[in-house]
Amino acid sequence: MVEHGAFIMEVSSPNPPAYNSTVFCLLGQARRTGLPSAGYLSCVESVKSDVSLLREPEDEPDVLIECRNVCKSFGDKQILRGVSLKIRHGEAVGIIGPSGTGKSTILKIMAGLLAPDKGEVLIRGKLRNGLVSDEEISGLRIGLVFQSAALFDSLTVRENVGFLLYENSTMLEDQIAQLVTETLAAVGLKEVEDRLPSELSGGMKKRVALARSIIFDTTKDIVEPEVLLYDEPTAGLDPIASTVVEDLIRSVHVAGEDALGKPGKIASYVVVTHQHSTIKRAVDRLIFLYEGKVVWQGMTHEFSTSANPIVRQFASGSLDGPIRY
Repeated sequence: MVEHGAFIMEVSSPNPPAYNSTVFCLLGQARRTGLPSAGYLSCVESVKSDVSLLREPEDEPDVLIECRNVCKSFGDKQILRGVSLKIRHGEAVGIIGPSGTGKSTILKIMAGLLAPDKGEVLIRGKLRNGLVSDEEISGLRIGLVFQSAALFDSLTVRENVGFLLYENSTMLEDQIAQLVTETLAAVGLKEVEDRLPSELSGGMKKRVALARSIIFDTTKDIVEPEVLLYDEPTAGLDPIASTVVEDLIRSVHVAGEDALGKPGKIASYVVVTHQHSTIKRAVDRLIFLYEGKVVWQGMTHEFSTSANPIVRQFASGSLDGPIRY
């Protein structure tokens, strides 16, 4: 368990080479910048699935991530109580529900940041057995955009976006810098490469975090993350900035058969949100969590007319109903 500032991250793996590779990569970056290594270990942005994966029958080849009866507790507090869900190729999924019901927890479990206490997580039909992983084994890359953006305060925007490439890629620094500029342009940012995070607005920080998650090594056969996970991407933003971010989430996603592995695009994405504007603009299917369980699933257009009293109260914002604070 490594702590730095407001961030805490558990770095562990049943596979020592994978663990060591991750740690040494981050320590190398810390030495290069002269900053504490823990600051980097706590804020890893591009999370990879597992190293140890067991093959299972692929009855549903379009299912990229599946959770089966997942349970998770922190101390005596049970957060997830048997969550089962599927994320399919080409989907834009929202995970919604009241605060404290386990939305961010299930997102981190899908990303590989947390392991479930019980239940199973399957990546393309293969059972996940660890945390840190190699996408070449699982056949799927997963990126995570944290709610806080989790930018490294002492690094420039260029260094933040190209962080993993500077350490792991064989690309020249000039090539990485050009790729960073192109990726920033794709999320609507220009001439910000030399700025520090403290010089950016909240909305700009969110876009820099998005750029860091979708950038990829052009010298390799694999492409950028095929599934992108967003934890409260519009939290703390004004309505206009929220709209910009919501539209960007859509813009890097392509639904349909051509999406998988298409450079510059995301095959599927999952958004944890409380914002009704994000629900309407950024996702097509919803999964509603309440008290650690999935209580409703449906399309976005069905949300406001659901007969489920929990969903109906959440959609209307009424104080009357089963949800209590």
